[in-house]
Amino acid sequence: MEKDYYQILEIPPHSSDEEVRQGYLKAKNAFSGDSVAMYSLMTKDECDAILEQIELAYSILSIPTKRAEYNKRKNISVNHLETREDIREHKQNHFETQENHSIKDNMGVSRLGATNKFRLSYSINEKFEDEIELCTEFSGEYLKKIREYKNVTIQTMSEWTKVSKTYIRGIEEENYSILPAPAFIRGFVYQYARCLKIPAEKVAKSFMDRMRGKEKEKGIS
Repeated sequence: MEKDYYQILEIPPHSSDEEVRQGYLKAKNAFSGDSVAMYSLMTKDECDAILEQIELAYSILSIPTKRAEYNKRKNISVNHLETREDIREHKQNHFETQENHSIKDNMGVSRLGATNKFRLSYSINEKFEDEIELCTEFSGEYLKKIREYKNVTIQTMSEWTKVSKTYIRGIEEENYSILPAPAFIRGFVYQYARCLKIPAEKVAKSFMDRMRGKEKEKGIS
């Protein structure tokens, strides 16, 4: 299945040429150079694979003729007569997405490394704790159950992870249509699990395997 190039650069289809360039630069910077914090979420090979997708997306969207062909093939209709409310919403969504990339504080220390920040206060249910430990498939519904069990609100989760509340709900509802590209989803789920102090790598892999399985089933049906 062809990737959504607009999602990869995290820009709306109506973006100007300059906005396409800015989206490309921000996406590229998030996964290259000395972004040590990002490498704590995924391997260098995974980052390199995403960089290839970013370069491919930009090579298509930065050239008007190729972009027009891509929009036609994907049946994307670009409406340039959007209302001010539409534009404001697009800008807000784009701002929230870029916030997700800001995983270093002003001192250059990874926010994800500051695990003491995530202080959980809840009554321990030994049976449920054992169930979580033995779990092999983490669905969005199950992650929500764990979050609520550990008394973490969506607002708090959003503040801890710097992931928008819309994306957190999208993960819990497994509403993939409102979520960004898979590589970003994996990073978001990893952060989500880390905040709840459950095996982040195991959870992220399980969630992504589940997502790919559902997409495959959808493609067959």
